[in-house]
Amino acid sequence: MGQSKIQIGIMGGTFDPIHAGHLLAAEQAREQAGLDEVWFMPAHIPPHKERAGLTPVGDRLRMVELAVADHPAFRAIDIELKRGGPSYTYDTMRSLVEMYPDCQFSFIIGGDMVKTLRQWYRIDDLVKMVRFIGLSRPGAELIESEYRDFVTLVEMPAWDLSSTLIREKAARGKSIRYLVPPAVERYIKEYGLYELVE
Repeated sequence: MGQSKIQIGIMGGTFDPIHAGHLLAAEQAREQAGLDEVWFMPAHIPPHKERAGLTPVGDRLRMVELAVADHPAFRAIDIELKRGGPSYTYDTMRSLVEMYPDCQFSFIIGGDMVKTLRQWYRIDDLVKMVRFIGLSRPGAELIESEYRDFVTLVEMPAWDLSSTLIREKAARGKSIRYLVPPAVERYIKEYGLYELVE
């Protein structure tokens, strides 16, 4: 009988900065979907999210590394940063499946993204390679999508936190303690990330 594959969840995003909501979501997905590990994958330029002033890739990767350092099942990967250019999930996952044949990959997405799956680049090929884990908020309506059968929903505690809010607070010199891990907070302060330039 063949060895069962290692279950890996992939969490992508700009992580500008990574925050407690990302880590909470990853932990819920890990536990509820039976994942062995969660790999955090900072995007180079997400196709749907280009904005001016994106923090340099090296800083975003380092913040992810600091944030996941104390969790034995979490790790940071830089596959999209090395490739550069817009990050399409299909291209990235095809590379990961080839590089790690012993792993079964799941891609972690917000529950609200399930209904957009039909618009994803090469989605019909993508669902043959990976499963999706959708983070569902309490009381959220069941998501209708022709791709619903490819999605495992996990319950996510209500948590309204965004990287935008953290950047704005940091820019105004307000506290971001408990919104990001302590090591990430120190890094942001030490390197003056998100400070308003006069």
